[in-house]
Amino acid sequence: MKKIYFVLLMAIPLLSFGQDLVTINNEPAQQLKGFKMYPNPVYGSEVYITTETNGTKDIKVYDVFGEAVLTKRITTNTLDISRLVPGVYVLQVTERKKTMTRKLVVK
Repeated sequence: MKKIYFVLLMAIPLLSFGQDLVTINNEPAQQLKGFKMYPNPVYGSEVYITTETNGTKDIKVYDVFGEAVLTKRITTNTLDISRLVPGVYVLQVTERKKTMTRKLVVK
């Protein structure tokens, strides 16, 4: 009879640790309506970014290592990328607490 109690006491911690609470974010992604970025790939020094509201946009450009290489706030639809060397980047646009992330290729 003592062996049964010992087995039950050893099983209780296993059962309690195996029931971790997992939550899933059910909120829809907040994306910018009417988002357009052109040209892509870029051969010049400007990228045009438009949205449905065309408000003030906070722009961050990341290189392939995840380092922010350009941070800018624009009130027009033109982003000057003349400082960027040719390569592949990730462009993050935030407007009115909504964010879009896109790949940007500079040639």
